[in-house]
Amino acid sequence: MPMPPFPLRRPLSAFRALLGGETGGGLVLMASAALALVVANSPAGPAYFAALHAYVGPLSLLHWINDGLMALFFLLVGLEIKRELLDGQLRSWSDRVLPGLAAIGGMAVPALLYVAVNRQSPGTLPGWAIPTATDIAFALGVLALLGSRVPVSLKVFLTALAILDDLGAVVVIALFYTADLSWPMLGGAAVVVAILVALNRAGVQRLAPYHGLGAVLWFLVLQSGVHATIAGVVLALTIPLRTSPGKPDAATSPLHRLEHALLPWSAYLVLPLFGFANAGVSLAGFTGSMLLAPVTLGVALGLFLGKQLGVFGTVWLAVRLRLAQRPAGASWRQVYGVALLCGVGFTMSLFIGLLAFASRPELEAETKVGVLLGSLLSMAAGAIVLRWAPQADHAKRKQKVLS
Repeated sequence: MPMPPFPLRRPLSAFRALLGGETGGGLVLMASAALALVVANSPAGPAYFAALHAYVGPLSLLHWINDGLMALFFLLVGLEIKRELLDGQLRSWSDRVLPGLAAIGGMAVPALLYVAVNRQSPGTLPGWAIPTATDIAFALGVLALLGSRVPVSLKVFLTALAILDDLGAVVVIALFYTADLSWPMLGGAAVVVAILVALNRAGVQRLAPYHGLGAVLWFLVLQSGVHATIAGVVLALTIPLRTSPGKPDAATSPLHRLEHALLPWSAYLVLPLFGFANAGVSLAGFTGSMLLAPVTLGVALGLFLGKQLGVFGTVWLAVRLRLAQRPAGASWRQVYGVALLCGVGFTMSLFIGLLAFASRPELEAETKVGVLLGSLLSMAAGAIVLRWAPQADHAKRKQKVLS
């Protein structure tokens, strides 16, 4: 059979296409978080907080954003997890080893550090998972600002690590941050999932049935006690990746169509709204002692120290034990810079913090200060290290000389 005159290319996933662009969503998210801080500490602050807690139907505006709109973000996360695991950067064991180990180390060490800081304060221990998450939009936004100084292999590594990190966060939320369960609602959700799976197996390509059943699933999960955003991930796993069984991944598949349709809404509406609604911290009455509060200190140290130790230490150990190879063309200093950026945990960290201390709103400010402080330190340090790290081609030449 004659070969085509040009190589066939697999369709790009939405996140991988974003890698080749400006990663503008991360920059918009940064701006929305900064704006929230300004507004919360301006004369408009009281109106800002009142608007967030105003009820629109059965839920407050803040809950519509955190439980409703964020389900779309989790749907996008689920689509990317499925896409990458089945036919992307994580489709084989060798592809998963390094980012997988790094994700595990990057979740375990921050959690242990938080627990160590809060061991004398049992009431704050539920926040152990807050510093375990990496914000892919923020991290990639920083890499976009650095341009070609960072090799593509490290951008792919960071994306894969963040995707697996998101998967871990979803599991943590489902297992540890659920309210009292309503078994009838869970049973109804299970029936809806079974119908969605049947649609997938039957090869249904139209997205409308998935959308309708997804809305029903979201409502049932919301009423069940499991956080409603989990419905987005479950729905994503039922969206077909291929146009028909046995055929290669296609840009016209339901998963690709939905992923690309959701990406701009998630990057430029959902996440900025979430950042604006949740990053606002009133600094009125703020004292230096708040920085030493167990929650603030545990979260900040977990993100800034725990993430870099967990990610970089695991990568170094995996390469040293020959379990995996260092990302191509990247120096150890560049790997360390990316490990620092993994401490930017803004979106998911704030989200988990809201769940961890839902019954203790007095800890909300400490959580936000810790997340913002740890994320800003990680972002600044990561950018500085990567800005002055040797270029990829220089690292290659040095590695060749040493070998």
